[in-house]
Amino acid sequence: MSLNNSSNAFLDSGPGNTNRFQVNVISESHESSAAVNSNADPPHYEETSFGDESQNRFRISFRPGNQECYDNFLQNGEMAKTDASFHAYDSHTNTYYLQTFGHNTVDAVPKIEYYRNTGSISGPKVNRPSLLEIHEQLAKNVAVAPGSADVVANGDGMPGDERSENKEEEDQTGGVKFGWVKGVLVRCMLNIWGVMLFIRLSWIVGEAGIGLGVLIILLSTMVTSITGLSTSAIATNGFVRGGGAYYLISRSLGPEFGGSIGLIFAFANAVAVAMYVVGFAETVVDLLKESDSMMVDPTNDIRIIGSITVVILLGISVAGMEWEAKAQVILLVILLIAIANFFIGTVIPSNSEKKSRGFFNYQASIFAENFGPSFTKGEGFFSVFAIFFPAATGILAGANISGDLEDPQDAIPKGTMLAIFITTVAYIGVAICVGACVVRDATGSMNDTIISGMNCNGSAACGLGYDFSRCRHEPCQYGLMNNFQVMSMVSGFGPLITAGIFSATLSSALASLVSAPKVFQALCKDNIYKALQFFAKGYGKNNEPLRGYFLTFVIAMAFILIAELNTIAPIISNFFLASYALINFSCFHASYAKSPGWRPAYGIYNMWVSLFGAILCCAVMFVINWWAAVITYVIEFFLYIYVTYKKPDVNWGSSTQALSYVSALDNALELTTVEDHVKNFRPQCIVLTGGPMSRPALLDITHAFTKNSGLCICCEVFVGPRKLCVKEMNSGMAKKQAWLIKNKIKAFYAAVAADCFRDGVRSLLQASGLGRMKPNTLVIGYKKNWRKAPLTEIENYVGIIHDAFDFEIGVVIVRISQGFDISHVLQVQDELEKLEQERLALEATIKDNECEEGSGGIRGLFKKAGKLNITKTTPKKDSSINTIQSMHVGEFNQKLVEASTQFKKKQGKGTIDVWWLFDDGGLTLLIPYILTLRKKWKDCKLRIYVGGKINRIEEEKIAMASLLSKFRIKFADIHIIGDINIKPNKESWKVFEEMIEPYRLHESCKDLTTAEKLKRETPWKITDAELEAVKEKSYRQVRLNELLQEHSRAANLIVLSLPVARKGSISDWLYMAWLEILTKNLPPVLLVRGNHKNVLTFYS
Repeated sequence: MSLNNSSNAFLDSGPGNTNRFQVNVISESHESSAAVNSNADPPHYEETSFGDESQNRFRISFRPGNQECYDNFLQNGEMAKTDASFHAYDSHTNTYYLQTFGHNTVDAVPKIEYYRNTGSISGPKVNRPSLLEIHEQLAKNVAVAPGSADVVANGDGMPGDERSENKEEEDQTGGVKFGWVKGVLVRCMLNIWGVMLFIRLSWIVGEAGIGLGVLIILLSTMVTSITGLSTSAIATNGFVRGGGAYYLISRSLGPEFGGSIGLIFAFANAVAVAMYVVGFAETVVDLLKESDSMMVDPTNDIRIIGSITVVILLGISVAGMEWEAKAQVILLVILLIAIANFFIGTVIPSNSEKKSRGFFNYQASIFAENFGPSFTKGEGFFSVFAIFFPAATGILAGANISGDLEDPQDAIPKGTMLAIFITTVAYIGVAICVGACVVRDATGSMNDTIISGMNCNGSAACGLGYDFSRCRHEPCQYGLMNNFQVMSMVSGFGPLITAGIFSATLSSALASLVSAPKVFQALCKDNIYKALQFFAKGYGKNNEPLRGYFLTFVIAMAFILIAELNTIAPIISNFFLASYALINFSCFHASYAKSPGWRPAYGIYNMWVSLFGAILCCAVMFVINWWAAVITYVIEFFLYIYVTYKKPDVNWGSSTQALSYVSALDNALELTTVEDHVKNFRPQCIVLTGGPMSRPALLDITHAFTKNSGLCICCEVFVGPRKLCVKEMNSGMAKKQAWLIKNKIKAFYAAVAADCFRDGVRSLLQASGLGRMKPNTLVIGYKKNWRKAPLTEIENYVGIIHDAFDFEIGVVIVRISQGFDISHVLQVQDELEKLEQERLALEATIKDNECEEGSGGIRGLFKKAGKLNITKTTPKKDSSINTIQSMHVGEFNQKLVEASTQFKKKQGKGTIDVWWLFDDGGLTLLIPYILTLRKKWKDCKLRIYVGGKINRIEEEKIAMASLLSKFRIKFADIHIIGDINIKPNKESWKVFEEMIEPYRLHESCKDLTTAEKLKRETPWKITDAELEAVKEKSYRQVRLNELLQEHSRAANLIVLSLPVARKGSISDWLYMAWLEILTKNLPPVLLVRGNHKNVLTFYS
């Protein structure tokens, strides 16, 4: 046997090959080996695809004469069995060498499909095998066929809903997609080169001079360049969908910022359509005036021409992005010709008419004269800057159609930055050229020449033979300062400049007309504003927002007909600047948050430069128009508050989330450096609620004294087989935390899987919390069914109290008359809801069937019922819920549900009675005090009960009042109870004895041998010796109940010192009997015992 060990045996067959893995087919026969060695052709390879390019799992290419050797491997596209059975790892047959890495295991190799979103338009999302699937043992009765592991690994079994979503997206992938030139570069250049280039730039040079004029251009470019860099960084940090600026901001800063800026950005683009169209219409009306061809009057002519123009532009847009792109290219060609026409005109020798109007070709004297500023009255650097800056905007024209780009990550940075560079060079070139060729003031009279021998006023024009000195005293119509048509005069062919103006205005209008609906559609798709969901629908292969087009058309038409754009223009400019500011801030924020997910492919950015750009944009807003800036901020703030209040159900992994995590982590770490101090003590509670919805009353009372002040963790212990418990626990985590958020409960949910309840609670007590934010108090509900509960449950219940004390954690036991657990009620409600849904579905099916005609109606009914998965509603024998039985206990359930909400209600005027019998550090007093600070409990007054001597009642009362005043705790009254230690009455004691009778050993009534045997068999029972040893304590518990019945029966809440059972001395059943008799037939009771460390202090 010979093996091919050549160095290129496993090289790729060529750069065009898209397959990930290729395996060389190696022959084990001498004949085949000879054939290989004698064949001069390059080696052939087996090509194994992990994709779905073909139906065949393996595609093998053979040399001539070798195919027969492998016919037994491939039959109808499936791997065929050979005569002798083989194992997947059999190294003695050809099949071993045909196994490609990733095919012989369920474990999946890295693929892009695993990382796509469900709705990705670039391909279907595939689910990789779960950790459970590759970690657990394969079931013995599952036969794994060759290649089936690969099917699992490659996620061929995709959920039905994801398939349907992907199919919907695939239907839209046939639309037109643009590259970086046509999609971004052309659009940005057209949008940046506006009408300002042709009719205002000359005036800006006249006012500010060449030096400051170039500085104004560069300052504007600095703002747009920084924004362009930030846009590029954000656009290359992951796949970019449609929505442009809105998408970039919302995915970076979250829906609050994105939703607020998205709406005003879309509106600004819609109004910008009207602005550009009116600019076009004004130019046409000027031409009509010159030719004396007015239709009605200037204002109405602008409205007529503007309306016709916007209808034509709408038609081009609705026709499709391809037509719109072609129109943009034509307009760009016209614009470039117009700009070239100007530069050509500057070198064509000027005639007498042009000289009289101030054009003298390139002259050093003119350049020197125009280099410095010459501001007229009311103008200054910032006012001129405010006029020019809108000409530099438009850099987001390409990003706004991000959904229509082939590769937004590549196109947006490349096209945007190149467009900024080209347009900036053009602006500076035009500014310098016009400043070096044309004087500031000219009369336009060819008679204003200077005769030799006349005195010259020293101006550049004077040196060139013209006297324009009278322009100092009276207004002139020509020159940089006076004539807006300087570029048309300088150019080689004037009408081309007019064509350039048309091109600039129409291209900008067309870009805005396309941008506004695209951004608006993306905003509506995210359903941030539910009332706008109607506009989310797209049509055709390109998912065109036709409804958005018509809305933009209506807005544009409205502003064209109003024809008062001078007021709205500054606000629109500020809207765009606000978008730029937020894009820059998004880049800074994402960098500052240090999220591992922030990995932009475009690395030419700096977070501090982005922050500077954001501040610069905000400053420019006020420079342009301070009241417009204020209006912009007010609108944005209002929308931000609205979106924050509505809390849209989206999760985009924004940098706001990342920064929240970083901030929380930093604060938690910083907190660990701070030593605990008694003044800063707050109850931080672990609450054993199980599922938080199962015991709402227990959670409510705990939340009442932890809300906004302490940590609250709702804990659940899953007991049973680990595999099942972990699966159930993981599946419910998010749902239960979401329930807490929905019910506005400021608490965390935590769960553990354990072999027994006590072990789970022990784990929670030790491991819960973070740093200084660790629980210091355990809150549990009173075990109402302790008499019927199994022994292990009682041992676990009392054991966790012992464990809490061992870990120096305070304990609060809460008892209410009806109990806490309403899980069975919730289960009945869920079952009834399901039955109701099935009934409604069946009724709807029957109703639909009644509308059908023909004999096939009944058949259709059963077909539809089958689709809806409707079955018989008769309860099964093994059903866990018996509806009839639940009706009998309905009254009890109603009381239980009412009791579960008692702490949600506002507590009326009453008292919280605090029986502070033992000093536990002050927790027994602190919890009721915190309760009185809450709205629901603020009408309740504190009454303090303490034990004392009968002959020192007044002294002890004064001492306690002094202590409480030092603690600054307000109280309504103090009671000193002097008769706690007397024996209870016989009836009360008899009730207690009857309570513990089933759990007593009564060993004193039996002989020694029998007694010893009983102790070994039932060590948990209460012995006579134990009962006698703690008889005084038992008396105290019974007596305390009598006193509670006497003094606190009418209280809203009783807070009572929890008796401590000494380990090894007090049996579990006796301790439960103490708790039972102590809290029997009373209002809600909190049994509290701190960890005997101070939680109150009177020192400042």
